[in-house]
Amino acid sequence: MKKTSPTTYKIGSLGEFAAWTKRVICDPETARGVPKKWFDSEATATQAEQVSAEAMVKLLSPANLAMLDAIKRHKPASVRELAMLTGRKEASLSRTLKRFAQLGIVAFEDGPRRARVPALVATRVHLEIDLTGQHSAVAVDGPR
Repeated sequence: MKKTSPTTYKIGSLGEFAAWTKRVICDPETARGVPKKWFDSEATATQAEQVSAEAMVKLLSPANLAMLDAIKRHKPASVRELAMLTGRKEASLSRTLKRFAQLGIVAFEDGPRRARVPALVATRVHLEIDLTGQHSAVAVDGPR
């Protein structure tokens, strides 16, 4: 098991994680000082570390939550249609959607005439905010 950072995350296999979990169940002190986030590779960790909990809170503004709800309820056929549904400018909406896509919350499908069709692929975001600012975490869940 490779420890990449003493405070942010660990890289390890599923077997290593399972073995560590069993040790923690037997001796909870084993978990003290060990990061709560585990990844299977550095590439996965790098992608997941793109956003802080604080940045996610800002991204999940009331306007952006309304936009995600509009995608879920109306299933717009294009970003342009979503802009009309939400009353937002298409360019701004595209930037926001791109950020949500990077985080695995929204995906784009190919539509007619090169249109990008936004689709909601995650329905929950879990934020763990450490009030001392040392160990905050973000997790995104797919549809249930």
